[in-house]
Amino acid sequence: MRIIPAIDIIEGKCVRLSKGDYDSKKIYNEHPLEVAKEFEAHGIEYLHLVDLDGAKSKHIVNHKVLEQIASQTKLKIDFGGGLKTDDDLRIAFESGASQVTGGSIAVKDRDTFLGWIQKHGAEKIILGADALDEKVAVSGWQEESKEELLPFVQNYQQEGIKYVICTDISKDGMLEGPSFDLYKKILSTVSSKGVENRIENSLKLIASGGISSFDELPRLAEIGCEGTIIGKAIYENRISLKQLKDYILNK
Repeated sequence: MRIIPAIDIIEGKCVRLSKGDYDSKKIYNEHPLEVAKEFEAHGIEYLHLVDLDGAKSKHIVNHKVLEQIASQTKLKIDFGGGLKTDDDLRIAFESGASQVTGGSIAVKDRDTFLGWIQKHGAEKIILGADALDEKVAVSGWQEESKEELLPFVQNYQQEGIKYVICTDISKDGMLEGPSFDLYKKILSTVSSKGVENRIENSLKLIASGGISSFDELPRLAEIGCEGTIIGKAIYENRISLKQLKDYILNK
């Protein structure tokens, strides 16, 4: 299972929110590049970089932070937040993103999102399926859509999507543990649906939200998660970078 630390950006600074509430913002470092370099120094290869300003304003904002990290580390960066147009996507890739995550656009502008998958391939486009009570949320989690989580994921799997990041919003930033049952449900449902429709079940589910201790990581791997995104647990020293380094070296 891939270990993917998160850096969330507001006004160019590394922050964390609780349950997506912008009023709960806590600044952990004013220099995201320093944080990224520390991750890389501990053997980490991947980074989940979220433009929270972009998510709120509905267009890419913090692409300079992306460019800085991409040009000064070898981290493979998944970038999300505010990607709404082909131009936003172009800026993200030109700034150094290895992959991009589309959440709101996958709900609100299906044709554009499908066009991204067709143009750039399923290895580069990640479906952001962030949900509260199994309803997909959009616009930086400021809105709840009418989309049911499981059919939403299944539908895009049939369209060729491979990578899905699923955040249980009720868990995010709360340090109370991830939604093991939800991830089991997604993987078992998608797997059975894939067999039924003769779709190769190659969904790579990335768990996000609520990670609070190192012991949760092997459990997520056992369920079948392809990766896990870890944010506040690192910044609050619940999980040390040494533990993650050892996990990566020994897996």
